[in-house]
Amino acid sequence: MGESGDGEEGGRRRRGQGELATEVLTVLHGAPGPVTASWVQEQLGGELAYTTVMTILSRLLAKQAVSRSRVGRAYVWSAAADAAAGLTARRMRRLLDTEPDRDAVLASFVTALTPEDEQLLRSLLNAADPPGSGAGRGGGG
Repeated sequence: MGESGDGEEGGRRRRGQGELATEVLTVLHGAPGPVTASWVQEQLGGELAYTTVMTILSRLLAKQAVSRSRVGRAYVWSAAADAAAGLTARRMRRLLDTEPDRDAVLASFVTALTPEDEQLLRSLLNAADPPGSGAGRGGGG
C-alpha cells in the first residue's frame, strides 16, 4: 500500500514537513512554559515517532524559531516570539522565488486579500517606507 506520502494510510493523512513544523510551533505556543519533546509528542496525538519530533525541533532550532535549554538531563523547548509568522513568511518567500512571473503571483495574492488584510498590508508597507525616504515601494520609481 502506497508510501508515497500524499495519500491516506490507515485513515491518517501524512503531513508535509512544513505542516509538521507549524503544528509543533502551535503546540509550543500553547504550552504552559518550556516543555520536553515527549510533551510535544503527546500533544500532537502521540502518532509521530519521538525521533521525528526531535528532528523537527532541531530544524526549528537551526532556524531560530524555537529555543532550547537544559533542565537536568533533558532539554526543554520554547517557541520564539514570532516563530510561526517567520516560518510562514519564509515559506511564502520560497514559493514566490520559484515562480517565473512574480508580478502575476503578487497581483493575484493582493486581489484575493480581504479589505482588512489589504489595509493591514498597506499600513505595513507604509511603515517600512517612511515619508521622504525615497524608497518608493508603491511602484514607479
